[in-house]
Amino acid sequence: MAPTSATDPTDSTDLTDSIDLFGPTGLPDLTGLDATPRPVTGPRVARLARQLQSARDAAARDALTEAFWAEAARSGTPLVEELDDAPGHRAVTFLWRGHRATRRVLLLARGVTDRDRLADSLLHHLPGTDIWYLGHRLRADHRGSYRMVADISAGAVPVDPALLQRRLLALRAHAGADPLNRDRVPARWRDAEDSVFALPAAPPQPWTGSPHADGPGSGAPSLDVPPSGSPPSGGRRSGVPLDVIPRGTVERHTLAAGVLGAERDVWVYLPPDAVPYRPTRGPGERDGHRLPLLVLCDGDMWFGRLGLRDTVDALIADGVLPPLAVLAPDAVGTATRRLELGGRESYVSFLADEVVPWASARWPLTGRPERTVMAGQGLGGMTALYAGLTRPERFGAVVAQSPSLWWRPGLEPGTVAPDAVGTPWLATLAAGLRDGLPSGRDGVRGAVVHFDVGLHEGALAEHTEALRAVLRARGHRVTRTVHNGGHDYACWRGLLVDALVRLVGTGAGASTGPGAGAGIGTGTALDVAAAGSQGGSGPARGSAGKP
Repeated sequence: MAPTSATDPTDSTDLTDSIDLFGPTGLPDLTGLDATPRPVTGPRVARLARQLQSARDAAARDALTEAFWAEAARSGTPLVEELDDAPGHRAVTFLWRGHRATRRVLLLARGVTDRDRLADSLLHHLPGTDIWYLGHRLRADHRGSYRMVADISAGAVPVDPALLQRRLLALRAHAGADPLNRDRVPARWRDAEDSVFALPAAPPQPWTGSPHADGPGSGAPSLDVPPSGSPPSGGRRSGVPLDVIPRGTVERHTLAAGVLGAERDVWVYLPPDAVPYRPTRGPGERDGHRLPLLVLCDGDMWFGRLGLRDTVDALIADGVLPPLAVLAPDAVGTATRRLELGGRESYVSFLADEVVPWASARWPLTGRPERTVMAGQGLGGMTALYAGLTRPERFGAVVAQSPSLWWRPGLEPGTVAPDAVGTPWLATLAAGLRDGLPSGRDGVRGAVVHFDVGLHEGALAEHTEALRAVLRARGHRVTRTVHNGGHDYACWRGLLVDALVRLVGTGAGASTGPGAGAGIGTGTALDVAAAGSQGGSGPARGSAGKP
């Protein structure tokens, strides 16, 4: 069913029906295929094993091994290979070059590794070589980040599964990026990087990354730009060289957060040529001349590490987003984040009554709720939802990426609710069964809500489905993108672009995937399935070239 497009933000279209959309991405629809990771031995490793068995002597085996590593260095890792009996899947082989002291190698891949069964993610050793490998059959639209670590400790390997699990849990702290994969994403809360891979049908992310990286191996992803000719629908299209894209400014301000009882740093992004320090509104000034606003949790990650400025600069240069402002408070640290984020009135009050008014007194920011987007990931996604439900007159649009819907009042910080399946607390709250909340106050419509959910995030799909049903019944406009990935910035960074384009995009024709051009802020209900875009529909990269 094709989407309908509306331009009037007050459109009263019936939003109870769900529409599965696959935009003009040119990517195959794989949603009917099994996305569960399955063990597999990839063709290249299987062929090498046979060659090693038939090698005439040690020198021949060494030559085969060296040739294999030279090939892996050229192509990059993990190895991505087609499977004759599963055309919608790929054999993905993770590699590690060991030495005499290597006893075990552990793969930690979001959406693949089961943290309760880490032994299943130990790499296999190819006898007589320094090659360690682990293969998985993954659906061809999978994207994810991973780390690896070798165990070189002395002593016997634990035989008891419980003791081995404890040893592997301790080993995780030493994991790092794959040396043969140059595509990286910064790790959260530590000075390290994770490696990223994207299979050929994974939705591309042409606007993510930084055009100012220090070159190959720098760890900073580069903007994915077609080498020549007209880019596909949804790819970068301005023709502006990456190194001369007009640059917005990023400032970091310290605010006295009265409601939190402490100071907080807030990152402020202003687009190129933004006018600073203006009164809230001049006489006769129309709000249409003011900047749309994104309020984003975890500013220290998005601006301090992920380089969101480069992404927004590129989107504005391409005319896909209008000039907009971003306000992104720091999370401070793990403990503070757990104490403040979630469904907490104090933090939402900090954002709505302190951060936004402070910024609006200095820059020409919109006062229209439908042009003000509240976004976050995990506990930040829970915060965004709570803000949209309780303060729709301020935050008229919500992007909740992998929201921690297990959260409920009274949980000890860092604790996951034991009843992490079933109806989430926020759905009960939204339904008015507890602390009844109207979907809108004083004539204010309920917020537009967009979810991003990974197929490999346990009960989250069930949680969002329960909440989505409640929100739709209360008249909210709700959309959801289900992507083939996990709880992962490697996915969120592209999906955030998609959501922003749908909510506040210019409609300039740069489709970023399912539903693009039919903005969720304009009254169209979309239920986007796993073939959805992540930041555009430019060319995907496989194997070494990999959210």
